[in-house]
Amino acid sequence: WYEWNVKLLTARLAVRRGNQVDGLRLADEILGAPGVPPADALQADLIAAEAFLSLGRLGEAAERLSRAEGRLDRRATPGAWGEYLRLRAESHRRSGRPTEAYHALAQSVSVFSMLGERHQLGLSHLALARLLASQGARSMASRHAREARLVFDALGAATDLREAQEVSAAIPVGATGEYLGGGVDSDDVVVARLVEAAVLPDLLATEAASAMQEAVSGESAVVFVQAADEARLLGCSGCDAESGLTLARTALNRPGRLDGALVVEGMGRDAAGPRFGAVSVSRPLGQQALRRLRMIAVVASQGFQLCGMRDQPASQPESAERPLEALLPGFVCVSAAMCRVATQIQQLQGTDLTVLVTGESGTGKDLVARAIHLGSSRARSVFLPYNCTTTTRELADSQMFGHRRGSFTGAVSDSSGIIRSANGGTLFLDEVGDLPVEVQPKFLRFLEQGEVMPVGEARPIQVDVRVVAATNADLEQRVAEGRFREDLYYRLSVIRIHVPPLRDRREAIPHLSALFLREASDRLGKPDVQLSQETMDHFSEYWWPGNVRQLKNEIQRALTMAAPGGTIRPEHLTHEITLSPSPGAAAPGGPSGPAALPAPPATLHRIVVGNLGEAVEKLEREMIRQALEEASGNISETARVLGLTRRGLYLKLKRLGFESAGPAEEQGLGLKA
Repeated sequence: WYEWNVKLLTARLAVRRGNQVDGLRLADEILGAPGVPPADALQADLIAAEAFLSLGRLGEAAERLSRAEGRLDRRATPGAWGEYLRLRAESHRRSGRPTEAYHALAQSVSVFSMLGERHQLGLSHLALARLLASQGARSMASRHAREARLVFDALGAATDLREAQEVSAAIPVGATGEYLGGGVDSDDVVVARLVEAAVLPDLLATEAASAMQEAVSGESAVVFVQAADEARLLGCSGCDAESGLTLARTALNRPGRLDGALVVEGMGRDAAGPRFGAVSVSRPLGQQALRRLRMIAVVASQGFQLCGMRDQPASQPESAERPLEALLPGFVCVSAAMCRVATQIQQLQGTDLTVLVTGESGTGKDLVARAIHLGSSRARSVFLPYNCTTTTRELADSQMFGHRRGSFTGAVSDSSGIIRSANGGTLFLDEVGDLPVEVQPKFLRFLEQGEVMPVGEARPIQVDVRVVAATNADLEQRVAEGRFREDLYYRLSVIRIHVPPLRDRREAIPHLSALFLREASDRLGKPDVQLSQETMDHFSEYWWPGNVRQLKNEIQRALTMAAPGGTIRPEHLTHEITLSPSPGAAAPGGPSGPAALPAPPATLHRIVVGNLGEAVEKLEREMIRQALEEASGNISETARVLGLTRRGLYLKLKRLGFESAGPAEEQGLGLKA
């Protein structure tokens, strides 16, 4: 132990003194030595990464950071994680990604603050001050430089103190920006930061408070739990614990927005009671800022749920992993796409998280929802499906949340509503995109707080219901059009499972056909009926707009037309399916005949390689890329050309993985004049 620590200390001192080559050599000697402890190998990789960054060799630094990340156990060694975050931030800064650098450093500050490692905390504050000063964020740079000076002065670290004083003196007087990393385009970075922090509940609380404060340039922010009638502080940012507790009590006693000075958002529940986040601001907030706060609260709520799942005892008979065959009756997992779906379902076993299942109509989203239910601790309780398209605007509130007798005309008796009817079990909301916008705020409150307010009731009623939602709609576009709440979208889509259409998994068609034929034969009393090869050829060529449901109905219909013990031939199929060309057959009229189509352009040829889902995504990506180029990166003009709203375009850019959305003012740097 002593020998390894001496070697690591020698290597680290060499790098800090500017002898990067010696530091690299010593770090590699440690890594190459037999029997090196894993924790020391991790530290050696971090030292090597720091040396490569100092030498400007960014590619080699990124490689060492990637190796270090693979060795990291954030729960077991949070101190090493904090160092890794600081080095990752430096890599981002040198690569021209200041927003990512800012959030990595901010998380590093939270980690070391939680651990009480004051010297490392001072180093992270100092790195933040440098970054913010380089971006012209004078007030924030000054604050972090002051924090660094206080730490180094208290520790007697004279060299570090001089460096902090030099950074403070170099902060520009004329600021060009108020904050960094708080713009709407940095939402994905904030989400990633909160997800990473979800390994430790204390860290997540601090990070959630910090994210709320940064999102709106707030004065201070807190995360707290309402335990009985008292506030219990979980985390704070921009204030000390005593001031944070005062802010939490104020938010608890007078919830909501107070003269534009305080905003409170729900963050789910823990064992002691409901959890909230509150941020104190100096000015009223606009709708965009309020939406960002709701998004942060939603992600933090899911993170706290994940923390709770990790803290459960390892052995729980009810949530023991069950074989997939029992969870997926009727599913044929012979394609890579469906194997991924099955793996996701298996990974969710034993959890109680909200899940959004997406996919076209008829793909089997309901079977996925049932499998999720059967793999949970609620498997012995009710599974209640409900199609949101049946909910009229006028009766939606009553149908969802219930009502008291006499609360409105026609309410002749009490009604529990579908949510309370599923108490203790799982509620499957099919076509959730069609949920009337009027009830979406109450539905979001139910997801956040686990309570419903029936029509005519004066007090909320606690319920214990797990929600699995499904949709075939483009929720991103509905959010942009104002038809679906953005905070509800984020709350539902943190964990998402996509069920591919049948045309993207054609290798499953023969297996599904055999399964459906056997089931229909048993039900209709027609044994020994076969499918001809010509029929299977048509099945393989057809594009199946109705997906698996259409295939099942087609086989059942054809079976009724076939004789017992006979064969289902093309003449037993619907005309639409037999019109599809057989494999290898030419189109009517031949290549040069009247039915021949003009050859698509070369660009389209490149796009349509692969299955239809991939082709649609490639086409969408290509159209957005071309529109951005033609608009010189202007987001508003690009959205207008594509027929989207600005917000809808941002959501698509994030989903498709675009790293930037145009010029500097559109890239989420969050700089304000």
